[in-house]
This record gives sequence, structure tokens and C-alpha cells, in this order.
Amino acid sequence: MIGRILAIARIEATITRRNRWLLMATLIMLLFALALSFAGSAPTGTLGVDMLTVSVASMTTLSVYLAPLLALLMAFDSIAGESERGGLGLLLSYPVSRGEILIGKFLAHLAALGFAMMIGFGAAGIVAALYGGADAASLTALLRLILTSILLGAAFLALGYLMSGLAGSATGAAGLCAGLWLVFVVLYDLGLLGAVVMDSGGWFTRQLFPWVMAANPADAFRLWNVAASEGVAMTTGLSGAATALPVWAAPLSLLLWPVLALALARLAFARVEP
Repeated sequence: MIGRILAIARIEATITRRNRWLLMATLIMLLFALALSFAGSAPTGTLGVDMLTVSVASMTTLSVYLAPLLALLMAFDSIAGESERGGLGLLLSYPVSRGEILIGKFLAHLAALGFAMMIGFGAAGIVAALYGGADAASLTALLRLILTSILLGAAFLALGYLMSGLAGSATGAAGLCAGLWLVFVVLYDLGLLGAVVMDSGGWFTRQLFPWVMAANPADAFRLWNVAASEGVAMTTGLSGAATALPVWAAPLSLLLWPVLALALARLAFARVEP
């Protein structure tokens, strides 16, 4: 089984390189991370923290928006597009299961996304450290940012496969993925903000609000990075929600999302006709 999964992963990795997805994702992450690192360096003196800490806080915000978007762009065509082009029928004619196909695609896409995160955030972190200083805590925060960004990407890769399995066409899958990104990354927080304003410091704000935030993988990513780093918490303003939760809540949410979404994607994939 492992050999078949790795074979699918190698094929998908070749397709990803040929389609320039790896190059584009890496360049996008690198350019945006470098731009935010230098643009966000101004508050270092005011906050009394080094440039790398402020850069990590800026890149955390960047990753919330960009990692899910890149993951969904890689994943939306994986099932619906293969079915439309006739490649799925050919692939299923070999002795390989749908679960193995899905995991192989997931590993290849996750490797490409992880490479882009390491190059983009790593290079920006090195430049920030050389230009404005760094300490052990900020270097740990940078490493945590890269690892949690990969986990966030994994969650949205799996959600992208789910949308691709549910859609009847690649165009439909693209629309579903765009809507999914909009809901999880933008509208979810706007809804929570409206609920907090209406609650006026009541039970929802004090008790339920942090847990509802942790239920969203994008917010769980932010809470994990904020709760684990005092410097990042100082520069993002999310320390209140982060400290209201147990330390395991945000990591557990971010770790569970890829597993649950992949399981649902496998069920949706089973209904797709080759």
C-alpha cells in the first residue's frame, strides 16, 4: 500500500512541478513574506522587541490568508478535474484504491506547500534576523510559524479535496473552494465580531467566544502562535482570547482538521464516477 501511495505522490509531484505550482507558490510566499517583514519593522523600537518577532507576527497574519488560498488552488482540481479529463478512469484501472490516490495527492501537495513555506518564511526570517536582530524566543516562534502554517495548509488541502469531490465539475469545485475560503478566513471572523459587539461583554464573549474561534482552523492557527509566544501576542492583540483557552485547544483543533476533512473527502470521492 505504501508503495502505491508513494507512486501516486511522485506522479502528482511531477504534475505540480510541470504546472509551475511549486515555483509560483514559493515565489508568492517569498515576496509577500519579505515585503511584510520590512513593512512591519517600524514598531520594533516602540514595542521593545526585535525585528524578527515583529516579522513573525506579520507573517502569521499573512499565512492566515495565503496558506489556505494556495492550498485550495492546488486541491480544487484534484478530483473533479481528473474526472472531467478522463484521467480518473485511467488511474482507477490500476490496482490502486481511491483512498491511496487521495493520500498520494495529499502528500505531494503538502510537500510542495511545505517547501514554499520553508523557503518563503525561512528566507524572510533570516533577513529580519540579520537586519534587526533576533533571540532564541523569536527563532522558536519562526520555526513554530512554519510548522503550523504547513498544518493549516494541510487542513485546507483536505477541505479542497472535499469540495472537489462534492462538485460536479472543476468550475464548480473552484467556486466552492472560493466560497469556503471566504467563509473560513473572512466572514467567520466578521460574524464573531458582530456577535461580540451585540453581546457587550456577556457570557458569549467571556466563555464561548474563545472556543468558537478555536473551532475554525484559521483562527486556531493564530491562537496557537499567539499563545505560545509573548512577543507575538504583544504585537497582534489576540492575547486575551489565547489565554482564555487551555493550551491544548488550538493545537488539537489544527491537528484534527486535516484528519476529519480527509475522511470526509474520501467519502465524497467514493461517490465520484470515473
